[in-house]
Amino acid sequence: MLPAPDEVPWSALVNGNEVSVRIESNAILLDVLRDKAGSLGTKRGCDMGTCGCCSVLIDGVPRLSCLTLAQEASGCGITTIEGLADGHHLHPIQKTFTECGGSQCGFCSPGFLVVISALLEENPTPNDTEIKDAIEGNLCRCTGYQQIVDSVRVASEILASGDGVEDSTTAKSDPHPSYGGN
Repeated sequence: MLPAPDEVPWSALVNGNEVSVRIESNAILLDVLRDKAGSLGTKRGCDMGTCGCCSVLIDGVPRLSCLTLAQEASGCGITTIEGLADGHHLHPIQKTFTECGGSQCGFCSPGFLVVISALLEENPTPNDTEIKDAIEGNLCRCTGYQQIVDSVRVASEILASGDGVEDSTTAKSDPHPSYGGN
């Protein structure tokens, strides 16, 4: 029988909130984010670093949380899918994914959205080759990728124009307020 790993203190700024917990010394970041920080949008896919579902930003750089020891990210700023929106205002890539069909079953979407947000932060007007290069580590079994590239192009146009970024993501009231039994 192997001895249990030591527990160590861990803290990071997760989606703008300070998280301080005790973790096993060999814990992977994916498990800490999901089980200790409550970031359930970060998906467990392959556990081998080949699908990109678990992508997060560590100090603004895309990383695979299934291959990152949590201790490597201690003290860092970590952004998950939950951290992309600004309150009720979606990030333009979140909005365009829904409008352009970039998300179908949705399982891979968090990883794509996080990686694409980093691309758009670094290069607000990427061409198709740059978009494809940025998402090459993310797998999708539903879309065939063209809708994802289209979504990035439209989000890029929104960001480049500066027009309607807030208006295009303005929270809407429930269009069916009487739904639920009336």
